[in-house]
Amino acid sequence: MRMIGKGGSVELEVRRSRFVCTLERVADEAAAVEFLGRHRRAHRDATHNCTAYVVGERGEITKSSDDGEPAGTAGVPMLEVLVRRGLTGTAAVVTRHFGGVKLGAGAWCAPTGRRCRRPSTRWGWWSCARW
Repeated sequence: MRMIGKGGSVELEVRRSRFVCTLERVADEAAAVEFLGRHRRAHRDATHNCTAYVVGERGEITKSSDDGEPAGTAGVPMLEVLVRRGLTGTAAVVTRHFGGVKLGAGAWCAPTGRRCRRPSTRWGWWSCARW
């Protein structure tokens, strides 16, 4: 399993909506929940705060939320990126500020995963023991 080298955010605009993907290193599920709650409170004006996290020595604890977007179109693709990259100790949130154009499930789903891939690639990895 691997961990992100550091947390941070990247921003992307899609059809006038502003998306901000934030990744954070977290020690356990309680820390992930605390980070996501803190992020939601800081971005109360956002239309959605979709989330995913992977924690545990072997990445055995996972959770995602679509936060009102169509089921399976936001949190699940984010979680899949984290799992496919072999990450643990990582929480992700994609914040959407609606720009007036509805994207539809397909237009929302694919870019959501890219939003998680972009920062995780940019900030590098810390390798953990391979299981």
